[in-house]
Parts: sequence; C-alpha cells; structure tokens
Amino acid sequence: MNIWEAVVLGVVEGVTEYLPVSSTGHLILAAAAMGLGSPNGAATAAQLKEAIDRFTIIIQGGAILAVALLYWPRVQLMLRGVAGLAVPALRGDQARRGRHLIVLLIAGFLPAAVTGVAAGKTIKAHLFGPLPVIAALLVGGIAMVLLTPWHRKKLRGPGMPQGGPSHVDPLLALSWRGALLIGLAQCLALWPGTSRSMVTMLAGMAIGLPPVAAAEFAFLLGLPTLGGASAKELMDALRESGWDGFVASLGGTGPVMAGLAAATLSAAISVKWLVHYLGRHTLELFGWWRVAVAGAFAWAIAMGWIAR
Repeated sequence: MNIWEAVVLGVVEGVTEYLPVSSTGHLILAAAAMGLGSPNGAATAAQLKEAIDRFTIIIQGGAILAVALLYWPRVQLMLRGVAGLAVPALRGDQARRGRHLIVLLIAGFLPAAVTGVAAGKTIKAHLFGPLPVIAALLVGGIAMVLLTPWHRKKLRGPGMPQGGPSHVDPLLALSWRGALLIGLAQCLALWPGTSRSMVTMLAGMAIGLPPVAAAEFAFLLGLPTLGGASAKELMDALRESGWDGFVASLGGTGPVMAGLAAATLSAAISVKWLVHYLGRHTLELFGWWRVAVAGAFAWAIAMGWIAR
C-alpha cells in the first residue's frame, strides 16, 4: 500500500464511519477498485477483508481521535467524573454528570462487546461475503427512506426523554436503560454493511432523543466501541507479526501516518457537517445513497472486481 492509497482509504473511513452509510461497504468497494488484497485482479472477500482489516486498525484511530477532539468538553466531563472519585475537590454536579455519561456509554457498549466476542468468528465466517453486505446496505437504505415521515415528525417536536433535566441537556437526561436499548440495537451493526451510526441514531430517536442528541450519543458511543474493536485487532496482529511486521504489512510508516491524518481530518469534517444537517433534515438522503452503493457493489461483482 502506498501513501496515496492510504490517503484514499483514510478519507473513505473518516467520511463514512459516522455517517449512516456503512464504512465497511465503502472500504470494500474502495479497496477493490484500487486492486488491494489481490495481485491478480479480482479479490475474494477474504483477501479484501485481510487487506482492509489491518489498515482499518490505524484509520479508525483517526476517526476516534476526531470525535474525542470535537467533543472534548464531554470527554473532560467524564474525566472529571472519574477524578472526582479520588479527589474530593473535584466532586460536585459536574463530576456526577460525568459519571452518568460514563454509565450511559458503558451500558451502550456492553451488548455489542459481549455479542462480538461470543459470535465474532461466526460473523466473520458467514456475514462478510459480498451478498450479505449488499443485503444489509439495501435493507438499511430502504428502511431509512420508509422512516422519513416519522423522522420528519421528530424534527418538528422536542422529543425529549422523560425525566431528568431535559431542558438543559437531552443527552444527560437519558437513562441507563435507554442507553442499554441503544446498545442492543448496536448489535445489529455486527452484520457488515448495516452501519453502526444508522442503528444507534434510529434507536436513540425511537426512545425519545432529538435527532442531533441521538447522533451525538452515536458518536460518543463510537469511542469505546471502535476503540475496543481496534485494540483487539491490533493485539491479534501484533501477536502474529510483531510491530515491525505489522507496519511493514501496511507499506511502512509513511502510509500509516498519511492514513491516520486523512481519517482524522475527514472524520472531523464529516461529524461537523452531519450534526448541522440533522438539525434540519431527515436520513432519507443517506437511505438513497445506501441503495445506490448496494447497486454499485452488485455491479462490482458482475464486472469481476470483487469475487463472490
């Protein structure tokens, strides 16, 4: 992998990771179009997955960094909540709110974490093929289009969850039970092509969060979810080939740094744009985009760019 290929994959990951369009599907298409994973033309799904997985460890780090920086006040709040357990001077309402946010993220993270560990090998063996990814893209896209009238009503109403200081911060008014429901929905995103952002945003709105708050929780939930997944993949890769071998398999330090920088910048732009967009529009545009990508995916198989 050279620097330009790393930049392209970094931008694809950064732009699509937090949009409800499935970064997995887009990365597979981008890698196939650039001929990654196979020296002799069409790559099998397994070859594409191997080529993408290791680099995704790095570029997902950029997406995580972008959200941590954009939502630094939230991160600070959580850090204060942890510090308040040991430092009396830091205790108070801010620390309490920070701990509540940590509880929400833990409740949202655990279902997918447990399911991923229990069923990860089965998912990789049976659901990473082109046809399951196309099906997930298509079904998710149609669902978002059909839910447009419901989403439009959400934009017109306050949609605050019941209880708590919803007039101040709808996200912190969320209960751990609501976060757990969002986390259970996030398990659906273990099916490649579904989109973690899509299911968590829709679940958040379904339990009463306004669209922007639902998107914010989806972004923050990505910190432990993506971080945990990337850490596991990195540990597996290091056990297999060590740090030097891992970096060499990605083309060296240059592509690694270029991909990380591209993912961080593009993810920051994508998140800022999406928050602004969701304050005024539904997810219908992304639904039609997913349908188009599913068609592109099918076309890539028909043309022999991706093997069945």
